[in-house]
Amino acid sequence: MDKILDIDNIDLKIISLLNEDAKTPYTEIAKKVFVSSGTVHVRMKKLEDMGIVKSATLNIDFSKLGYDISAFLGIYLEKSSLYDTVIEKLKTISEVVSAYYTTGNYSIFAKIICRDTNHLRIVLDNIQKVEGIDRTETLIVLEESINRPIQFFDKEN
Repeated sequence: MDKILDIDNIDLKIISLLNEDAKTPYTEIAKKVFVSSGTVHVRMKKLEDMGIVKSATLNIDFSKLGYDISAFLGIYLEKSSLYDTVIEKLKTISEVVSAYYTTGNYSIFAKIICRDTNHLRIVLDNIQKVEGIDRTETLIVLEESINRPIQFFDKEN
């Protein structure tokens, strides 16, 4: 918790700029934040060492690669103690792109991406065969209306 206190507005501005576009060169960020590119590099290393910055990602339009179905999957477990075992099995299914341990109706809420409805059916069959899963509920995405990074505000505000 103490390490979070080491974060200042410059760090937040650097994170915000990279969150908008992870490919932004440090030199460009340095100009926008009014520090040297070396300072940006050092601060990014610090943020990585603290575990705040985990990786840089791409925002991919999967439909242009032939993956037309995105779906959310609510997963009910037989027992909550099976969570770790089930998650390890879900990690082996490449179409599962994210999974969350949740409160509410579902024990696990996952996002899956598939080529088409036939592929979705096959993936769902594989998931439902995982030992420890009682049942699932599938919600097919019709449109992604919002997908944006969180906006950081200055700590003083």
